Amino acid sequence: MTSTFPYLTTLILLPAGAAVVVALVPSAQRRAVQVVGFVASLAVLGIASAATVAFTSGYGGYQFVSSHQWISAFGISWSLGMDGISLFLVLMTGLLFPIALAASGDRAGDKSFVAWILVLEAGCLGGFLALDLLLFFLFFELTLVPVYFLIAGWGHERRGYAAGKFFLYTLAASAFLFVGILALVAIHASQTGVTTFDVRALTDTHLSGTAGVLLFLAFTAAFAVKMPLFPFHTWSPDAYREAPAAGSLLLAGVMAKLGAYGIIRFDLALFPRAVVTLAPLLLTLGAIGIIYGAIVAAVERDLKRLVAYSSLAHLGFIVIGAFALSREALTGAVLQMVNHGLYTAALFILIAVLYKRLGTFSVSDMRGLQRRVPVLAGVFTVVMLASIGVPGLNGFVGEFLILAGTFLTHRWWAVVATAGVVLAAVYLLWAYQQAFQGKPTIEPGAIRDLSWREGLTLAPLVILIVLLGIFPGPLLNRIGPSVTQVVTHVEVVAHQRPPQVGAPGVAVRSSGAEQ
Repeated sequence: MTSTFPYLTTLILLPAGAAVVVALVPSAQRRAVQVVGFVASLAVLGIASAATVAFTSGYGGYQFVSSHQWISAFGISWSLGMDGISLFLVLMTGLLFPIALAASGDRAGDKSFVAWILVLEAGCLGGFLALDLLLFFLFFELTLVPVYFLIAGWGHERRGYAAGKFFLYTLAASAFLFVGILALVAIHASQTGVTTFDVRALTDTHLSGTAGVLLFLAFTAAFAVKMPLFPFHTWSPDAYREAPAAGSLLLAGVMAKLGAYGIIRFDLALFPRAVVTLAPLLLTLGAIGIIYGAIVAAVERDLKRLVAYSSLAHLGFIVIGAFALSREALTGAVLQMVNHGLYTAALFILIAVLYKRLGTFSVSDMRGLQRRVPVLAGVFTVVMLASIGVPGLNGFVGEFLILAGTFLTHRWWAVVATAGVVLAAVYLLWAYQQAFQGKPTIEPGAIRDLSWREGLTLAPLVILIVLLGIFPGPLLNRIGPSVTQVVTHVEVVAHQRPPQVGAPGVAVRSSGAEQ
C-alpha cells in the first residue's frame, strides 16, 4: 500500500537534515543546538505517531511503500516499507530519542553530541524501514559511527576501550553480512537474469541446502553481534557500562533491536529452509543466553553491567520466540522487542539519576535509598517488576506469548527459558534490596528525590509500561497479520520439494511480501 504523504522518507531525512543544521550552528549557541535537537526528535515522533494512526490494521503486507531507482544499473533502489513487524519499532524509536536527549542534561546543548544522536536516529529508522538489502546494510553500518563517538567522547572511565571494542566487533561481523548480500544477489541474478537488492524479489531465490545455510550464517553473524546474542555479546557489558546515559539507553533500547529485526525480517524471509534446519542451534544459544545472562547479573555489583547482562537474557527470549516458528512465539518476540526497549530505557535513566546523585554505579555504596528517595524507589520498583515480567505490566505479555508459542513447537527449550523468568526475579530483587533497603549509608537530606524534569522524562515510559501490560490488544492486532505471513512463508517454502536440476522455475513467492 502507498500513501500520498512520504511518511517513511521523511522519518529518515528529518533527523539527518537536523544533524546537518546542528553541525552548522556555532558551538557557543548551546540553546539553539538544544532547540533544534529536541524539535527535530519530537517532529520524528509526531510523524511516526501519524503513520501509526494511518496504518491499516488487519493487513499483513507493507504499507506507505516508497520506491525510487537509485543506481539502476545494479538494481539498487531507495525502497522503504512498513508492516506490523516494523511499525511499533519505528514508533518506539521516535519516542526514545527525545527522551534520550531529555535525559542528557547539559549535554543536549553540545552540538557534536546532539548531531551524533540525530545521525543515529536516522540510521536506526532507515534500518527498520529499508526493503533494499544494500540500503539496509548502509543504514545498519551507519549506526556504528555515532555510537562510537558517543561512547568515546562522553563515556566514563574506560570509554576508549569500550568504544573501540564495540566498533571492531560489529564492523568485523558486518563484513559477513556484506558478502552474504552480494552472494545472494548474484545467485538470484544467475537464476532470473535480473540484478536486484529488493528483499521482496530475493525471497523467490532458490538456494541449495548448503548455500542457504552458509548465507543464513553470514547474515546471522552480523545480527547476532548487533543484538547481542550469546556468545557474541562480549562487547556489550563494556559498551553499556561506559556509554553516557543516552548512549546506553539507545544502545539497548533501539540499536540492539536492529539485530533482532534483521533475523525476523531477512533470515526468516530469505532462508526459510536453513531457518528450519538450524532452529535448534539458535534456540540453544537463546536459552544459554537467558541462563548465562541471569546468572552473571545475579553476581554483578555494578548496576549498569547488571542491566547489560539482563538485556542479554531478555534478548535470548526474543531469539527463542523468533526460531520457535509459531505465530504466538513470533508475535511475542516482536512485542517483546518494544517492551524491552521501554523498560530498559527507564532502567538506564534511573541508574543515571542515581549516578548523578551518588557518583557511583556500585550497589554496595548505596543502601537504604528507599527512605531517602521514596519516589525514585517507587518508579524503580515498577520498572523492575516490568523487567521481571510481573502480570499487569508490559514485560509479562511478550514473555508469556514467547513461552506459550515455544511450548507448542519446541517444548524443552520453553522449559529452560522459563527458568530464566525465575532467575530474573532473583537478580533484580537482589539489586533492589541492596540499593534501596537495609541500613542507610547516606545522611538524611544528602540526596534529593526525583526532580519534576526527571519525572517528566520517565513519565511516558512508566505510563506505557503499565498501559501495554493491561491493554496490549492494539499492538497485537497490527503485529499479528504480518507475523502470520512470515510464519506461513517459512512453512510453505521450507517444506516445498526442491525443483529438479534443469527444471524451470524457482521457489514459490513469499506470502509475506508485496511484489
